[in-house]
Amino acid sequence: MEIQFMGQLSLRWNGSEKIPSAGKPRTVLALLLLNEKRPVTTGSLITELWGENPPRSALTTLQTYILQLRKCLAAMSGQGLARISSNTLVTWPCGYLLRVSEDATSDLAEFRRLTGAGRSAEREGDIVTAVSHFREALGLWRGPLFADIEHGPVLRAEAVRLEECRLSLIERCVEGDLILGRHREAVSELSALIAQYPYHEELTAQLMIALVRSGRRQDALAVFRNLRERMVEDLGLEPGGRLHRLQYDILSGDVEESGRRSGSAHATQLRGAQGADFAALT
Repeated sequence: MEIQFMGQLSLRWNGSEKIPSAGKPRTVLALLLLNEKRPVTTGSLITELWGENPPRSALTTLQTYILQLRKCLAAMSGQGLARISSNTLVTWPCGYLLRVSEDATSDLAEFRRLTGAGRSAEREGDIVTAVSHFREALGLWRGPLFADIEHGPVLRAEAVRLEECRLSLIERCVEGDLILGRHREAVSELSALIAQYPYHEELTAQLMIALVRSGRRQDALAVFRNLRERMVEDLGLEPGGRLHRLQYDILSGDVEESGRRSGSAHATQLRGAQGADFAALT
């Protein structure tokens, strides 16, 4: 069994993929897969499908979706419907349980494994290996969690959490590149990222440091000015204290020391905060 969580939902079994095309049965399947080996209550499934005001027929309709999914799983696996109902997608007290086979693989499980390996290498001081693992994990990303499925409260929260973890992992990769002296490479990546996240102060700080270490002091100051203008005009807010201090250090010429100090503190912060983020996905 092969499962893809990141991007469009994909479930293949024995080389076959026959999951429903209709939206709501796919939502049920997504929630069951996300909670593999753990039962999901009918209440949670109904809320995910219809929110706080489900129709009167919600339970009956949900049972119809479960039957559709069992038929799809039976067709993919070559097993009978009765076997699927008793061993794979089973009725549980107050809900349903999807038992994923022991040899199942998923992009999310591989993402977790690679980020864990990267964190271990990072703790051992092997930044090159850490960044390599992190980059490989990011390479699995095909898009947000279940991008082709309408999200209810549970899937929406998980999608947000995974996106936050992905962004934290990107910051971690860039931090490693800065430590390794890959400043010019970091400039290109960070410039593209800031186009996507124009108010992200940590990415902006990393870009300023990368620019200064690439001999582009004036460009680094321009990045700060542009962010400040956007934040004041669009949000009515000033950038945080770290960015102001970084700007002052660049202006005063205390750039390399500031960059090293900020980088070290940032790495320590990431090891704590991001570790919690990644652990929440396991």
